[in-house]
Amino acid sequence: MIAEERTAYDLNLNDDSWSQNVFDIVAGNTSMSWERLDAGTVFSHSFELEAKTKTVFYGAPAVITFRIPTKAALQEAYSTPILPLDILADRPPEKKFDWSLLAKYGSLISVVSIVVMFVYLVAIPSKSSVAKGNKKKR
Repeated sequence: MIAEERTAYDLNLNDDSWSQNVFDIVAGNTSMSWERLDAGTVFSHSFELEAKTKTVFYGAPAVITFRIPTKAALQEAYSTPILPLDILADRPPEKKFDWSLLAKYGSLISVVSIVVMFVYLVAIPSKSSVAKGNKKKR
């Protein structure tokens, strides 16, 4: 089934899940309206928030209501939900390479590597000696 492209009218976006206890609106509005949206047209809306407190915030999707000429009832859609926001969190420092492990186990790793390389070289015949063995003597 192919979806028919239509114009939407009386669009309203309401993104009011941003708690006033956690955020201040710095710029823009959390709600917006458009008279019409033609098929294939893209609108964008943004606003800026400032966090007031350290917390994990779980926001709800924005609600978009609109009208299409072929349906009497007002239509409703939702934005993509956002993942939980860890606001103003103290991040643990990234762990860099641990040089103490190299100091502790470096010599052991070197010895094991040398032994493995020696066994490999002795146990695996070289390609040239294998190729010589495959030639028929005439």
